[in-house]
Amino acid sequence: MSYLSPFSTRYGSKEMRALWSELAKRRTWRRVWVAVAQAQAAAGLVTAIQVDELRAHAGDVDLERALEIENEIGHDLMAELRTFAEQCPAGGSILHWGLTSADVQDNAEIVRQKASLSLLLERLRAILLLFAERIEESHSMPLMGFTHLQPAEPTTLGYRLSIYAHELLDHFDSLARLHGRLRGKGIRGPVGTSATFVDMLAGSEVTPEMLEATVMEALGIEAYPVSTQTYPRVQDYTLLTHLSGLAASLHKFALDLRLMQSPGFGGAQEPFGRTQVGSSAMPFKRNPVTAEKICSLARLVNAHTAVAWENAAGSALERTLDDSANRRSIIPESFLAVDEMLLAAGLILRDLRHEPNPAQDPLVVFGPFAATERILTAAVKAGADRVAMHERLREHSMHAWEQIQEGQPNPLIDALAQDTFILGYLQPGKIRELMDAENYIGLAPERALETVRRLRTRFVQDETA
Repeated sequence: MSYLSPFSTRYGSKEMRALWSELAKRRTWRRVWVAVAQAQAAAGLVTAIQVDELRAHAGDVDLERALEIENEIGHDLMAELRTFAEQCPAGGSILHWGLTSADVQDNAEIVRQKASLSLLLERLRAILLLFAERIEESHSMPLMGFTHLQPAEPTTLGYRLSIYAHELLDHFDSLARLHGRLRGKGIRGPVGTSATFVDMLAGSEVTPEMLEATVMEALGIEAYPVSTQTYPRVQDYTLLTHLSGLAASLHKFALDLRLMQSPGFGGAQEPFGRTQVGSSAMPFKRNPVTAEKICSLARLVNAHTAVAWENAAGSALERTLDDSANRRSIIPESFLAVDEMLLAAGLILRDLRHEPNPAQDPLVVFGPFAATERILTAAVKAGADRVAMHERLREHSMHAWEQIQEGQPNPLIDALAQDTFILGYLQPGKIRELMDAENYIGLAPERALETVRRLRTRFVQDETA
């Protein structure tokens, strides 16, 4: 038995795994070789028969044979090249003419990165529409807000979900822009000068720039204006920081959801199946494993950015190979991890539970404390000194909290409604009205619904356009 990566079977979709499979990699390499041969044929350098043969066998990847050759020569791209050449008696003789390995690998890499970004954007779009549904359902559902992990003021679940949605919308836009900016090395030989192609095309009406443009158009990507043996590795760092940023916002959503499922917070719960097992030891457990998985994978994606930075900063002169081994892991696994995180977020959002439980609702316990700010605002508006009123409300709040800690009912509302100092500015009925914290949610419902409108205008219209 050989080691099997969790990303081979457990994390990521079949579609994303297929994009980063050995088969897809080698087929994309062959696509580059065919595109170069086609451009050389257009320049009169190779024959149409040779190109037709290469094109006919471009999909016939023989991994077993390629690995056999690689075991002999220790070079995966050359092994694939020889395998391809064996399948093409005529065309094989001109394969890789003028190229270095990175002309094939780097351009093929960008083809796969762009396809992977397209898949993530499709998933993210679906996630944002699911957020719109959940936000609309809960736009006016009050719950306790927390700052410093301590009860603060009421908000609504829909407003809280809107925060995550807006972050993800920003990431959608950033990733979409990045998709358009990813560029390959071009077709330029060992150090990027195109010296081989200058000699190859001497006397031809086709220039090295024209040949390169033909190849890049066939691949559907653009080239850097200037490159060495590879495209600048800082582009990998840019890519992974974008993925890491998306992972950070998904982590924030998942972490908050884990807190909301914990006693004392409340607000929402991730789905938990009827036959799902939460713990091997404790049969009652309902662990938030899906949200925890998102947080775990997010850490891995973020860790990969540090490696990409080292690759970019340490690529000496025209190129060193000390990035090659780790790039085989950090780039595909970052895509697979984010893909899995988005799938997990979708699973959560499709069946997010948000029915309040009055017996455990922190708004019931802490709402009166939060509502003291309403008393403060109203009293100052009626002419009270803010500092003096703040101190009065603080003393009442601290006393009430002590009573709660001793198992007594919360005496705060009655205490405020009977305080002669406060009654000098507010009537008892007004005090009790203001102490209803469920109505102290400001513009949260309106802004949540505006978020729904913005998301649906953006993505539903895109779908029907």
